Amino acid sequence: MANAKLAPVLALGSAQTLAWGSSYYLPAVLATPIARDLGVAPATVFAAFSVALLVSAALGPHAGRAIDRWGGRLVLAGTNVVFAVGLAALSLAHGPWSLFLAWAVLGIGMGSGLYEAAFAALVRLYGIGSRGSITGITLIAGFASTVGWPLSALLESHFGWRGACLGWAALHLVVGIPLNLSLPRAGPAPVAAAAAAAAAAPASRQATQRAAVLLAIAFAATWFISTAMAAHLPRLLQACGVTLAVAVGIGALIGPAQVAGRLLEFGWLRQIHPMLSARLAALLHPLGALALGVFGGPAAAVFAVLHGAGNGILTIAKGTLPLVLFGPAGYGHRQGWLMVPARIAQALAPWLFGLLLDRWGAQALWISASIGVLAFASLWLLRAPAASRAGTMPAAPAR
Repeated sequence: MANAKLAPVLALGSAQTLAWGSSYYLPAVLATPIARDLGVAPATVFAAFSVALLVSAALGPHAGRAIDRWGGRLVLAGTNVVFAVGLAALSLAHGPWSLFLAWAVLGIGMGSGLYEAAFAALVRLYGIGSRGSITGITLIAGFASTVGWPLSALLESHFGWRGACLGWAALHLVVGIPLNLSLPRAGPAPVAAAAAAAAAAPASRQATQRAAVLLAIAFAATWFISTAMAAHLPRLLQACGVTLAVAVGIGALIGPAQVAGRLLEFGWLRQIHPMLSARLAALLHPLGALALGVFGGPAAAVFAVLHGAGNGILTIAKGTLPLVLFGPAGYGHRQGWLMVPARIAQALAPWLFGLLLDRWGAQALWISASIGVLAFASLWLLRAPAASRAGTMPAAPAR
């Protein structure tokens, strides 16, 4: 990574760590004390979190278009204010209605301030040369749970869950805003000659639409799997024959495996087309599921490592594949639309996979494996639109 890009990547990666730690990873620690204090079930808190994910899906395309137009600096700094307001509102919640309202506000911040927005900000700054920078911020923010969960627990133990929410809100105002405002100002929005050519040719438009649909399917499938595993992995491993203590220990392997996958992408896999690395990554969960299904508990660690590594690489692919397939012009708006099905799948995954576990136990693993195969098949069928192949974009590899 060029030295000129290092400071923005460090700033944006740190800001993303704060954003993820105070939103996506917040319920894991605070859901139980929030539910106890408000007199509701923990499931109600997670339902409010699902509402936030649905709001983020609706807001994503609009936030992406704003970044395409003005760059990510002001948009991302604005989301720090939105996060702070949402967290402050959460700290004041006294019943289900105020709880859901606070999470809806946080959903606005999530829809315009998490990875998709950060990727779009980098593309506005560096165009087609953003792949290394995208990998860099995911390497840093990959530790969001490592930082966020202990910090939330520490704040909750000293100041209660309301004080923890206010502490996170203060961090957005004191730390997050300066970090995002330190990003360089974006230059003029790129003009895509290839996009203009595609608009004039129906065949090119059809190829672009087909590629977008296949990519959206792959993203939705992989986000469903990653969210389902994040919510239910210990329970799934117990159904496969391991004890709770072992399941929790094996679950701890996923974080390092994700980082290892991202390091692999930053190193060796950066030399190949991101389509190949995405296809490889999409296969890792089904392969791990096959090992776990055939060999049972003794293969649980193999499953966790393969799933984590694949998830880590796919996080980067969600930023790089739209860039190399469609180009930098209009990247943020397009990325927002591509991720709408993924956000919806993410919101539904804990509930749906929980039902599958209740009904089928360990056999639910074959459902997640089949969804992983669907993601791989979508990526296998995917080819770059003709306008992209004719321009400066790297061509998708031949099958």
